[in-house]
Amino acid sequence: MSLAEAVLAAMWVGVIAYALFGGADFGAGIWDLLAGGARRGAGQRALIEHAIGPVWEANHVWLIFILVVLWTAFPPAFAAIASTLYIPVLLAAFGMIARGAAFAFRAGVETLTERRLLGGAFAIASLFTPFFLGAVAGAVASGRVPPGIAAGDVIASWLNPTSLFSGVLAVVVCGYLAAVFLCEDARREGHPELAGRFRARALGSGVVAGALALAGIAVLRADAPLLFSELRGRALPVVAASAAAGLASLALLLRRRYVAARVTAAAAVTTVLIGWAVAQYPYLLEPGLTIDQGAAGPTTLRAVLISVLVGAVLLVPSLVFLYRLFQRGAPRASADSTG
Repeated sequence: MSLAEAVLAAMWVGVIAYALFGGADFGAGIWDLLAGGARRGAGQRALIEHAIGPVWEANHVWLIFILVVLWTAFPPAFAAIASTLYIPVLLAAFGMIARGAAFAFRAGVETLTERRLLGGAFAIASLFTPFFLGAVAGAVASGRVPPGIAAGDVIASWLNPTSLFSGVLAVVVCGYLAAVFLCEDARREGHPELAGRFRARALGSGVVAGALALAGIAVLRADAPLLFSELRGRALPVVAASAAAGLASLALLLRRRYVAARVTAAAAVTTVLIGWAVAQYPYLLEPGLTIDQGAAGPTTLRAVLISVLVGAVLLVPSLVFLYRLFQRGAPRASADSTG
């Protein structure tokens, strides 16, 4: 493995972590939107607030890490993505700001009207933000971001079948992850009825995600033939592993084995991203920019890699402690109000 590949692999670990933790964060906001009226949805929203309240800002550390490594270690790729895809990138950024501000302010207001207004902003932003992030991923994966400053079409690069499919799939997967994670949160807090609700949503969204993945075969074959060829070639074992993990998570949900379902659901998402990386290797931007062509100099790469390793020693244990610490205690509202 070359130095550039080692740095890229470290960055991809950050992509996976953000997809899992940030994705579940976004998905919780989607279920907040679909929880129902103020009385019916009170218990579900209380559980969601309890689950993501202490960690939603920490989850975005991974996004910052990805951006810093990308622009420092692979500046041509960062410049091309930021300049060609600035519309969906800006829309995703606005969504993150809006959902964060609305979520924070909602906890401090008292009237039902204010809570509904801020809750709606939080939930709607949670729906659209992963869509735009997925559209960016689809644009890169389908080879619509050529090297250079704004060298690609700023509209067609992300408004195309592959990007739209990727955006919709990202939304569904976020909802699926959140529902799976919330099943165990509800069970642990002593609310089996809420666990049942989120179990049904996890099963439903998991089936929808699987159906979308199957439909995506036709989309990629027609719209991104190079990516499709690699996914059914050298990346096929990883794609098969993702499908197996997804089926296993559904089976575990049916048996109410929520902790094990978390593991398999995370494995399903992780292997999708690994499959994309395998399919696109050795390109940063397919088909015009390889990893070696887009990498910074050896001195910069060494400094980035050392910084990443030192930062991991400090950050990862802190995040693990944070997640474990705030996975305790009861949510503020009783689940009795979910009826």
